[in-house]
Amino acid sequence: MKIKVFLLTISFLFWSACGPATDSNNMRTANSNANANSSSGQQILSIVDRPQKIKDLMAGRSEQDAATPTLKIVEPAANSAVNSSTVKVKLELSGELKGYRPHMDDATKTGNHIHVILDNQPYEAYYNLGQEFELRNVADGEHTLRVFPSRPWHESYKNEGAFQMVRFTVKSGGGDANKPTTTNSGQQMSNANSNANAAPTPEGKEMQNSTAGAVDPTKPILTYSRPKGEYKGDDAVAIMIDFWLANGKLSGDGGEYRVRYSVDGGEAKFLEKWEPIWLSGWTAGKHTVKIDLVDRSGYLVENGGYNSTTREITVTK
Repeated sequence: MKIKVFLLTISFLFWSACGPATDSNNMRTANSNANANSSSGQQILSIVDRPQKIKDLMAGRSEQDAATPTLKIVEPAANSAVNSSTVKVKLELSGELKGYRPHMDDATKTGNHIHVILDNQPYEAYYNLGQEFELRNVADGEHTLRVFPSRPWHESYKNEGAFQMVRFTVKSGGGDANKPTTTNSGQQMSNANSNANAAPTPEGKEMQNSTAGAVDPTKPILTYSRPKGEYKGDDAVAIMIDFWLANGKLSGDGGEYRVRYSVDGGEAKFLEKWEPIWLSGWTAGKHTVKIDLVDRSGYLVENGGYNSTTREITVTK
């Protein structure tokens, strides 16, 4: 009897030691997540309906949310060379607007706007197309510019023609590699330097360098939009995940792709229809959100590194 117990014990230890590495990795991830959330309880996220606050906003917008706004990037021109570290951005808006107009409300500091993205960095909101918008201190090299219209709560319009993308090259621009790219209003557009002594980037913009050299504008490209930055109060109850997909369709829309998302390195989940989702159950603190464009088998669809993006957000309660 003792010999049988001994053999069983040895067998158990052998299989424990030789078990799948992913199990131990998952356990470490789970423990890491648990430690991160221990101060405010376990985080269990679930998809919920569009928040009532947003439903109320939509009810007061007449037909705007049925609009089909289209954009054209006038500057910088596609495949152009810019001999300056300052790059002017000029857009033209058209389409069936139904009252849609980019504009910031002075009282609420919100409103319709355009998401402007340099390379694969977080977007900056462009509220008034009649006012000048510049990218300053853009590094030498090839870059991408992506734009699409958005609602006041940052949900993108997804109609044909809304998304536009151009590649351009800065030559001998004289940019300072120790400083980030900003807009003319001082909003930071990227962390364009690798200097460890440089000032830290603002919340939601702690990104690795990215350029456009390997991006193919004719292939499927996933553009991360939300979440971004800090969420407080009512805005932290349900947080939206939203993105733009160009040159491809998700499987639920008759295509061959899926969007995989994960929070804090946890379980990967999949979206098969191109529409925003709201997640509820966030704990206070910093979180990472990752989205990937994958094929039906779950393999990443590569396009210059742009189809896999991770952002850090902060939830304050």
